[in-house]
Parts: sequence; C-alpha cells; structure tokens
Amino acid sequence: QVQLVESGGDLVHAGGSLRLSCATSGFPFGNYWMYWVRQAPGKELEWVATISSDSATTYYGIRVKGRFAISRDNAKNTLYLHLNNLKSEDTAVYYCVKDPKEEFYTGWESRFPRGQGTQVSVSS
Repeated sequence: QVQLVESGGDLVHAGGSLRLSCATSGFPFGNYWMYWVRQAPGKELEWVATISSDSATTYYGIRVKGRFAISRDNAKNTLYLHLNNLKSEDTAVYYCVKDPKEEFYTGWESRFPRGQGTQVSVSS
C-alpha cells in the first residue's frame, strides 16, 4: 500500500525558510518521478516542483523558481522541498505526489493520489 506522509510545515515570517519532508513506503521510491504540489485557501491545486527518479532532472513552477529546491534521498525513501525567501502567497497546504508509472515522467495531474499534506503559513 502506497503511503506518502508529509511533515515540516510551520508558521514562519516572510523571508524565512522551511524544509518539508515526505516519507514514503509501499513502492520502490527510487524508481519513480515525484512531485510537490500545493493548495492555497480557496484556490485550486498548483504544481510546485518535479524531480526525476535519479535526481538528475528538476522542474519548478514559475512562482517558486529560484526560491524553492526539490531533492530526494532514495536510500531513505524520502522526498524534500526546501523553501527559501518565503512570501505570504506561499501560504498553502503542501502535498507530495508520486508519478503513477514506474521510471516514467507523466507530468503531474490533479487526479494523482497525494498524502495528507502539511500546512505552511507565512506571515507578512
């Protein structure tokens, strides 16, 4: 059974930093592309970042590029998102998502299952 458990969210001041983690189990983590997405209050899910199974390739949404960094530790079956220079508009619940296909980049779709999420709140 696939499990994705996010943690690390907190209340921080604008300009601050956080590191989110996603502990995974139930599938061969090192064989899957992974995504971070977020949902702000009253808004739709928004794709944030993507990382290939071997960490060689990363993609970022335009609103976070240059401030956020996605990484992974395949030995620990864990996905990370480093959030820097946080802004009030980064306030959202952050979720990790696995690609549905092994060793394949599908591209995130909102229908993909995600974890329970972790809340990031940024005060201005």
